[in-house]
Amino acid sequence: MNKLIIAITAIIIAVAGFFFFFNKDSAPHVTFQTLDGGKINTEELKGKVVLVKFWATTCVTCVKQMPDTIEYYNTYKDKGYDTIAVAMSYDNTEALHKFRESYQLPFTVAYDKSGQVATDFGGIRFTPVSFLIDRDGNIVKRYIGEYDKKEFIQTLEKTLAQK
Repeated sequence: MNKLIIAITAIIIAVAGFFFFFNKDSAPHVTFQTLDGGKINTEELKGKVVLVKFWATTCVTCVKQMPDTIEYYNTYKDKGYDTIAVAMSYDNTEALHKFRESYQLPFTVAYDKSGQVATDFGGIRFTPVSFLIDRDGNIVKRYIGEYDKKEFIQTLEKTLAQK
């Protein structure tokens, strides 16, 4: 009887370990509508490490984080890193264009006018919320509000190192 309990326990631990280490959440399959009228879907992003950042021009924390977001993009873009800044449906295109010009945003700015992308990413309602996605399209980490910059860079570099 003890051997059976030990065997069942070992199987349970093995299955739990498999799901813990290998079962990653895939990023949802969405199409981003860029501020310039283009479209990018998540399938096109595979092969890159991508930060999908939900933000708004009226969000104080978003505005505060934007210089760091620009710096990360400029530092790591040549290593396979990309950023898509997804403006929330409650923002407006005029404010977005002014913000992009004022901050000289070097990465893609998308406008989630319908709110569908935010819904597909788990019902995002408040900002900032960011998702770091690996080269295979899996969510590595979700960041809500303020985040530890050193930890973000460590996670980003570790994710970029994985081929």
